[in-house]
Amino acid sequence: MKLSTLITTIVAFAVMAAPAVAATNGKTLDAVKKRGNLRCQVSSPSGGFYNLDADGNWYGLDIAVCEAVAAAIFGDKNKKEIQVVATQQRYTALANGGSDLLCSTATNTMTRDTQLGVDFLQPNFYDGQGFTVLKSSGITSALQLKGAKVCVTSGTSSELNLADFSRVNNLNITAVTFDDWNVRDATYLKGGCDAVTVDKSSLAANKISFEHPADHLILPETISKEPLGPAVRQGDSQWAGIVKWSLYAMINAEELGVTSANVDDMRANSKDVNVRRLLGVEGALNKGLGLSKDWAYNIIKQVGNYGENYEKYIGSGKGALGIQRKGTLNELWTNGGLMYSPPMR
Repeated sequence: MKLSTLITTIVAFAVMAAPAVAATNGKTLDAVKKRGNLRCQVSSPSGGFYNLDADGNWYGLDIAVCEAVAAAIFGDKNKKEIQVVATQQRYTALANGGSDLLCSTATNTMTRDTQLGVDFLQPNFYDGQGFTVLKSSGITSALQLKGAKVCVTSGTSSELNLADFSRVNNLNITAVTFDDWNVRDATYLKGGCDAVTVDKSSLAANKISFEHPADHLILPETISKEPLGPAVRQGDSQWAGIVKWSLYAMINAEELGVTSANVDDMRANSKDVNVRRLLGVEGALNKGLGLSKDWAYNIIKQVGNYGENYEKYIGSGKGALGIQRKGTLNELWTNGGLMYSPPMR
């Protein structure tokens, strides 16, 4: 789909809010099936997570979550509608029913999870906030930002973390806030701020896009925990289960060595009962989700496992962010990371 067909205005979300109430309390799946597509919410394009190619098609690690859910429901990852919603309106739009799923580098915090009418699920990326500065500034540590002006997006956890970091370390940082991260970065590049702060994955993506990336330095400090993951409206446990277990299926597939390339062979020939249950050869994992037996097979065949998507969009794939997975929290639990699926049995 082209970008022009994807952008949904806040007015449209308000109009959709009233009928969307009927889609909660166990009815979201029915509403999605009746509509014929899955509405996934993102913000302005963000490298590695949700971005547009030259033909106007969306791709990225968060888009893969959306595609996985679409594949699980329809057997077709392309039965999705990507909605672009401003950061400041994303939770309201989700809670009001304008979207079925939020997948836009959203940080799970206690207040968001308990006060905004949304439920956060399994993180698909563990991040942390940092700072980018010009190398010519001579700054090599965030603790040297005393009295600095720092560009940050308003209405985000990044803005709150910056205030906390400044207060705890007595740095008297002045936050220069922006609604649009493109304007934020442009202001930094023009010298309007001494630094820019956001999650480190976003810093890496933004640095790549700068005209002279080598002129900029991402400082070593990580000042926050940023578990990024999908969120859904509160009040529909079946729908939350579908989204949650779609991501778990991708993680579990990697652990079991099931990939988009070998999934057909594994489904036909594997004797591993865990693989057979995952791919719907035996057992009835689909029953509580209200999906077909091949729901997880469709995810892995069409979208791939978690590791495949990490490498493609975040790691070493063409155009990826170049953030290596080894030694990070985004490794499988078997390799010392936090990527972990509960038993699928």
